Amino acid sequence: MMNLSLLLDMTRDGFADRVLLGSHTGGITADDLHRRTVGGARELRRTGATALIYLGVNGPAFPVSMFAAARAGIPLVPLNYRLGDEQLRALVAHHPGALAVTDAGQLDRVRGIGVRAMTLEEWLAVTAELAADEIDEPELQSDAAVIIYTSGTTSAPKGVVIRHSNLLSYVFGSVEFGSAAEDEAALISVPPYHIAAVANAVTNLYAARRTVVLEQFTAAEWLNVARGERITHALVVPTMLARIMTADGVDLRVPSLRTLAYGGAAMPLPVIERALRSWSHVDFVNAYGLTETSSTIAVLGPEDHRTAIGSTDPSIRARLSSAGQVVPSIELQIRDEDGAVLPAGGQGRIWVRGEQVSGEYTGSGSVLDADGFFDTRDVGHLDADGYLFIRGRADDTIIRGGENIAPAEIEDSLLGHPDVVDAVVVGIPDEEWGQRIEAAVVLRVGATASSDSLREHVRSRLRGSKTPDRILIWDELPRTETGKLVRREAVARITRNEPASV
Repeated sequence: MMNLSLLLDMTRDGFADRVLLGSHTGGITADDLHRRTVGGARELRRTGATALIYLGVNGPAFPVSMFAAARAGIPLVPLNYRLGDEQLRALVAHHPGALAVTDAGQLDRVRGIGVRAMTLEEWLAVTAELAADEIDEPELQSDAAVIIYTSGTTSAPKGVVIRHSNLLSYVFGSVEFGSAAEDEAALISVPPYHIAAVANAVTNLYAARRTVVLEQFTAAEWLNVARGERITHALVVPTMLARIMTADGVDLRVPSLRTLAYGGAAMPLPVIERALRSWSHVDFVNAYGLTETSSTIAVLGPEDHRTAIGSTDPSIRARLSSAGQVVPSIELQIRDEDGAVLPAGGQGRIWVRGEQVSGEYTGSGSVLDADGFFDTRDVGHLDADGYLFIRGRADDTIIRGGENIAPAEIEDSLLGHPDVVDAVVVGIPDEEWGQRIEAAVVLRVGATASSDSLREHVRSRLRGSKTPDRILIWDELPRTETGKLVRREAVARITRNEPASV
């Protein structure tokens, strides 16, 4: 059985002296990374670890851990180091016999909940000490490469099992081996417990592209690192791009930047329009995917962006709000509530099938249907040209007086107001209507829009039944580090009638 270590073996053989991790001066080469992962695998086998839990910030220790675990035949389990003790204990309980590597400040806490642990610094020191060219070939304990716990934005986190075959299928279908020029460098600003961090680690390595990680994002620091490290490729989530585009007193110039990928949440139209105007030399890519699909399954490419921003045809310009077209290795269907496949234009649940699709969870196994399709639980439609439009999660649908209402449509309307920079629309239980529509928005600095004026703005664009009964104005919406809206927290805050975020 092939596993992820094959990718590193190939890259080392082809680009041994090329720096793959860190600064262009003093970073880790392909050969050094390869030797460290051999050493790391030996340490994991010596300790008898059944899984490697990664509980720290992103950085060089992360790919070392991923490929060492792969070579040792055990899964990597990246966890959110900001979890409370009770949440962390619940997750690590799924992995008895695991070894954890963690930030020094977390070491006592992690050991206190009964997990064998060492610091990231100790782990890197061990992998350097045991680094070797000779590869031991043990019998693999597991074909699970990575187990990622969903962010739990609407429910309790679930452990998604991503197998080596899923990730290899994604890499081989997305990247040409060794395709990066020696001067190329990618800037990654997502935490290691997100599928985007895993996907970017393996695809950039396979392309032989150097990766630089920004641990703590600010717009000014992102721009400084991008210029200082001569970044050519970058990945951001929509909230990051919004902060970059609206930052005061910063120099937006990044002359080395060639490609900017974004995803993980809906991109407000004003943000991407401003970015396209500000960085006309950059190729923009919108990537839509899920943890369960090993990352990207649909792409809105650079030419799509340029064509849409320059078009006066509303149907073409609307593509800026789409997820693009499905990648060749994925089959996608839009199904109605009875499971029937809908034609172009029909809105329903998005189902996908392909080798990169996992659709498997710890404890419950595979949730693929009899034909191998996975229910993304996202609602959307395909237009006549095959562009995919996401209308939100099926669980988010508001049922008001028997009418199904997609929050995304109302959120888009609110974001079309010049004073609004972020918005959420939710359904609140109501004795008369079943659910009533309520919203919270974040205004741009200095804006003076009122709740009544925002309600009138929505009413003028959508029918009255889709106008929120109430709109609260907050300082910020509850979002994860990767920009995903924590909808259950938004519902709780709105129910508590909070006038601003706390």
